[in-house]
Amino acid sequence: MLETVREGARETGLTIASEVWVPGSMEKPLALKRLLLREDIDGAVVLGIIEQGETTHGLVMGQCAVKAIIDLQLEFMKPVGVGILGPEIHPSQIPPRVVPYARAAFDAMVAMLRTR
Repeated sequence: MLETVREGARETGLTIASEVWVPGSMEKPLALKRLLLREDIDGAVVLGIIEQGETTHGLVMGQCAVKAIIDLQLEFMKPVGVGILGPEIHPSQIPPRVVPYARAAFDAMVAMLRTR
């Protein structure tokens, strides 16, 4: 997923100012907020996978994380592309979706940057 976004940045001439890895989806909003506070960040792409588990815990996590990401996008008025597979995606569904989801998230962020 990350390489897909890097490739998109190269193709469009955008600079990736920072890449941040977090332990899980619940940490994504805090990491995103820290980035969006920076003057040199005009937009962001959030990537990840929330696999199907034995309970609906992933569904709750996914809903909370995406809601927080959308709220941050609106708070900072900076576009955020969301490329989080799932929640509750079955492992067999992941490989064919990795590149398209990452690219769609990047393209959405770029499109919104251009509407400013």
